[in-house]
Amino acid sequence: MTALTLSTAAASGLRADAIVVGVAKGSASRSGDLVIAPGAEAVDKAYDGKLAGVLETLGASGAEGEVTKLPAPSGFKAPLVVAVGLGAVPEKDGSFGAEALRRAAGAAARALSGTKKAAFALPVEDADAVGALAEGALLGAYSFDVYKETGRQAKDAAKAKNGKAPLAEVALLGAKPRDKAHKAAAERAIAVTEELNRARDLINTPPNDLDPEAFAAVAQTAAKEHGIKVTVLDEKALAKGGYGGILGVGAGSAATPRLVQLSYTSPKAKKHLAFVGKGITYDSGGISLKPAGHNETMKCDMSGAAAVFAAVVAAARLGLEVNITGWLALAENMPSGSATRPGDVLRMYSGKTVEVLNTDAEGRLVLADALAKASEDKPDAIVDVATLTGAMMLALGNRTFGIMANDDAFRTAVHEAAEESGEPAWPMPLPDHLRKGMDSPTADIANMGERYGGGLVAGLFLKEFVGEGITWAHLDIAGPAFNEGGPFGYTPKGGTGTAVRTLVRLAERAASGDLG
Repeated sequence: MTALTLSTAAASGLRADAIVVGVAKGSASRSGDLVIAPGAEAVDKAYDGKLAGVLETLGASGAEGEVTKLPAPSGFKAPLVVAVGLGAVPEKDGSFGAEALRRAAGAAARALSGTKKAAFALPVEDADAVGALAEGALLGAYSFDVYKETGRQAKDAAKAKNGKAPLAEVALLGAKPRDKAHKAAAERAIAVTEELNRARDLINTPPNDLDPEAFAAVAQTAAKEHGIKVTVLDEKALAKGGYGGILGVGAGSAATPRLVQLSYTSPKAKKHLAFVGKGITYDSGGISLKPAGHNETMKCDMSGAAAVFAAVVAAARLGLEVNITGWLALAENMPSGSATRPGDVLRMYSGKTVEVLNTDAEGRLVLADALAKASEDKPDAIVDVATLTGAMMLALGNRTFGIMANDDAFRTAVHEAAEESGEPAWPMPLPDHLRKGMDSPTADIANMGERYGGGLVAGLFLKEFVGEGITWAHLDIAGPAFNEGGPFGYTPKGGTGTAVRTLVRLAERAASGDLG
């Protein structure tokens, strides 16, 4: 993990490998002008106030995420200046928002892989800016190379110089180490990003090394470290308890399923949240086998469980005054002679029966059991997180997750938590008329319904298993959970850790009594 320090040192005197400054596109009234962002005044002065002109000569435009490198001015102990684009200067008050700062810091951190130390001279107006810059830098510096020779030899200095190791240390200039608000913002960022990056590691781990049992073991180790109570139900306990959905999905695999309960409690808590995560450690589609080209990234189908796990641990590390129960519904969906078949009927934990029409609609089956179990505790609200449907990707693309709920005010609160965290999300409806498509002549409900609106149909299915009178929201993170394209901002290629920050922010809101 990249180290983070707060520093009031002058940019010129700090020993570092690079100084990061921000540049932006001028406002409409100054169209075409390149603007040096606050925080870089000392660097600009060392260029005789001509830094913007030099950068323009080098082709810099101030576009979001654009990185331009140039030699540091005479007298600086750092040899390199890295200018990162913040996008357009905000028209309203000229202050850059938290997400713009996160993305700029992330882009700079990625550009400085292989570097030991970088000083970030970006805008620090308040503690919120400190937190945003810290999050962006620590998330942007993320690297998953455990399975590469360079990862196994991360201490090799020569490989680090060749850009094979992540940025080792970030110093935030202008952030005051003795300021309580600045220090708290940095500590929060460290806790949240370390757990989010742990979620990324889990998502990126090959499925031959992360089956349900191995995932449960990781959760047990972390729970012990952070004072979280953990209970793991293996296949025998699941059978005894009647968890037909989880067992049905895992029936075709040699790797047996698990249901993990993580309980974080605070003596000052007045609210109780339950987070439920879909944890399909590999999804072949089962008997309804996925077509060629759709299997290669299915190790990411446990991203919802990874997000729930990370959020619970982060809440514990932050000591949030709210009780949180996390549920990880873990199974591997494989085809075999023992696999669930289309046409089979499963008896779920709730007692409802489900006709399985498509074994590739398996996430809703494991979630249904976990939702019913979570409802028994009568929490103030339940939020489930899942890479559930390709239909949601068709609706919202690859960077935005959908939010469905049985309560409009709570759906709004979850959406606000996502926006406050910098995670793109959008409220989606649960139209009653789509429920009829899941009627089954054989069972209480089928696991498939109408083709169109498939993401909403899945949400309606899950709603059937939420306890009566319990507020609930469903996050379909199928799009942004795994980035198959190039990295951008603080988002790497591969597992992203989507929804971790939203869940943590929602927990903070619950601790303050603001659940919508």
